[in-house]
Formats: sequence, C-alpha cells, structure tokens
Amino acid sequence: MVDESPAYVTKLKRMAFERGLALPMLSIHQDFVFPEQAERDKNITHTTHCVELAARLGIPCVRLNSGRWKTIKSFDDLMKVKGDEPALPGFTEQNAIDWCIDSINKCLKVCEREGIMLALENHWGLTTNIDTLLKIHKAVNSPWLGINMDTGNYPGDPYAGIAKLASQATIVQAKTYYGGGEWYTLDLDYKKIAGILRQAGFKGWISLEMEGKADPLGAVQKSYDVLRTAFA
Repeated sequence: MVDESPAYVTKLKRMAFERGLALPMLSIHQDFVFPEQAERDKNITHTTHCVELAARLGIPCVRLNSGRWKTIKSFDDLMKVKGDEPALPGFTEQNAIDWCIDSINKCLKVCEREGIMLALENHWGLTTNIDTLLKIHKAVNSPWLGINMDTGNYPGDPYAGIAKLASQATIVQAKTYYGGGEWYTLDLDYKKIAGILRQAGFKGWISLEMEGKADPLGAVQKSYDVLRTAFA
C-alpha cells in the first residue's frame, strides 16, 4: 500500500531539499473518456486528491491525461495502431472532448486553491491527436491548465508535432530510448528539438524520461549528458 501519510510526504519533501533536488511535476494517470458520469467523477476525485498531494510535496504541476476509448483492450495493440482507437458505438470524438473539458474544469477550483497547475500531455489516447489536445486546452482557457509536451508520443513526424506544441508547452518530457523502447524506438535529434523550443520562446523545465531497456544507471546519465549539451 502506498504511504501518503503527512509524515512520509513531508519527509520526502525534506529529503529532496537536503539533496538540492527540485520536484517540478507529479506524473499521475486518470481517464475522463467514460460515458458514465460516475466513472468520470472517480477520476476527477483521484486527480484533485493528487493535486492536494502535490501541494504538500511542494510540486507545482501535475501531469494530466485525457484518457481513451478503451475499444482496443490491449495497450500493446493500441501501440500497433499508434493510438488510433475507434470511439465507442453510439458516441463521437466530440463527446469525449466535452467530457474531458467538463472534467478538467471541475478540477481547476482545487488547482487554483492549492496553486498547482495541470499539464495536459500528448499521451496515447484522445490527445494523441495534437489538434484535439489544443482544442481541449483552448476550450478550458485557464492559466491553471498547461501542456506537458512529450517528445516521443506522436503517430507521425515527431518534429512537426513538437513544433505545433512548442509555443503552448508548459513543461517538456524529453524521451530517450537507449537499449530500444518497449513499443517503438526513436532516435531524436535534441539539438533540433532545442532549436524549435528556443524559437517558440519556451523557458520551462525539461524533464528527462528514459524509456529504453538499457541499464538506467548508465542510460540516464547518457541521456542527461545529451540533454545538457543540446539545451545548454
């Protein structure tokens, strides 16, 4: 069982401070793509609980997922079609977009109270489509909803997707795949990506996400060196 007691949470916060570690974002999962309001409410409650947990940890941002239709049951099979999942029978993508907008809006009062941003990610699901992600972001239209731009989650050309999101990005998750990825592998040019972000005026956090199968003790350091060189 996960320990979320005040004593343990504040201990983590103290330990991070003592080691000079910043905690910029809490990465969690939620899913708002449910026709049933009760299911969406469960995910809203989970999200607001994690916002309050982030506040106790001194973390200013929480990663947000849109969720997905779940008409493709296996995530392995979803990866084979690059997240292109059909809607539930009788529903449309606009229904799912509306559910996401409504659910996010219900989380924002807690975000504003606690001073914690949500950052909607281009994650496999509804927001695999960059236009859908931007549509949700624009419709919510709140300073408490940002965008977590992942460098690896694109069905097509990653650089085109990165360029489309760069001016709206609040934080960036920079993927590396040393040892080969679980579902796919990208050889990303981080000097090129850094140039795209600089041109867009991005000044936020770059969060390293090593998703390869190599030993992390070596691969994370190698990834860090690549990012430091590219973004220095």
